[in-house]
Amino acid sequence: MVRQIPPGRVTSYGRIAELVGGCTARMVGYAMAALKRGIAPDVPWQRVVNAKGKISVHGDGIGNAMQRSILEDEGIQFDESDRIDFSRFGWSGPEEPY
Repeated sequence: MVRQIPPGRVTSYGRIAELVGGCTARMVGYAMAALKRGIAPDVPWQRVVNAKGKISVHGDGIGNAMQRSILEDEGIQFDESDRIDFSRFGWSGPEEPY
């Protein structure tokens, strides 16, 4: 499902869990953390953020900066509270027209 998120768009861990079914937002978060280590380089893990539109804290802190940098390179903007506006950059699922 995450492979379908287009560049310049984001969705939440919870939304991916809803779309996939049979898992929780936390499980999706663990899966995205594993992907960050290069397990499946074709999966755009950086496009999945928390329900507040923020990058979730990663253990080392380096992953946060890396994720933000990748998203900014895709044209995604953060507000003064480090949030992404889902109404502008959100992706609700594969049925959404691009």
